[in-house]
Amino acid sequence: MPRTFNRDRYFMQQALLQAQQAGAMGEVPVGAVVVKGAEMIALAGNAPIALHDPTAHAEIRALRAAGVALGNYRLDDCTLYVTLEPCPMCMAAISHARIARVVYAAPDVRAGACGGALDLNRADWHHFKPIIDTGPCEAEAAALLQTFFQMRVC
Repeated sequence: MPRTFNRDRYFMQQALLQAQQAGAMGEVPVGAVVVKGAEMIALAGNAPIALHDPTAHAEIRALRAAGVALGNYRLDDCTLYVTLEPCPMCMAAISHARIARVVYAAPDVRAGACGGALDLNRADWHHFKPIIDTGPCEAEAAALLQTFFQMRVC
């Protein structure tokens, strides 16, 4: 796999595909991918509407699938790629899963918990804090969300 930025971009593009699929189903277009080493362990898109489950955010679904795939809820040495900055619920699950690193594309100034609306990673509520990185595919992820919400207003 190429150097970190190219690798991050590749995996974020996979998360964007999940987001596009979620959007096509009428869900808020957010996608997530869990990676261990150079291997994609789990992929998921948002599905609260389809699953009648308010916790079925892309991140939570990807964490659940990764836990099953690895046979352990502790996802040490894994990276979570997500197209939108995680909300407080997802950030709590990420910390409990012990994800080593989170890479998100688009910031969420209204509900983001990695510095957008608040920063749970700086609070003393949990002893495990993942590394947070941003950047790859921000414009693509933001455009996908903007298009989705513009179409819903009409």
